Amino acid sequence: MRLGSLERSIMEVLWAHPEGILAQQLADELESKPAVTTVLTVLVRLTRKDLASRERVGRAHRYKAVAGKDAFVAETMRAALDDAADLDAAVNRFVGTVSPEVAAALRAALDKR
Repeated sequence: MRLGSLERSIMEVLWAHPEGILAQQLADELESKPAVTTVLTVLVRLTRKDLASRERVGRAHRYKAVAGKDAFVAETMRAALDDAADLDAAVNRFVGTVSPEVAAALRAALDKR
């Protein structure tokens, strides 16, 4: 799943705060300093995409990432491979571009499987 730049920035803050964070606090942490209403709009979108959840805290909501960053990255990689017209070609090109550390991690993961 591709994220826009503001969505990605908001997810980075959510991942950094696994306990959850209020929209105003989240907006204050973003470098681009968007309006809180803009942040709320994106948070609603992320909630609909099942990437974030919200819980009522007084008159506000606390937002949390539904899954960790590693799970998101893994799902993104899986979805990208599902979209490949030629799976073998896509995997070979991917493997040809990774660092030795990533190649070793792939080998180890496949050996466990």
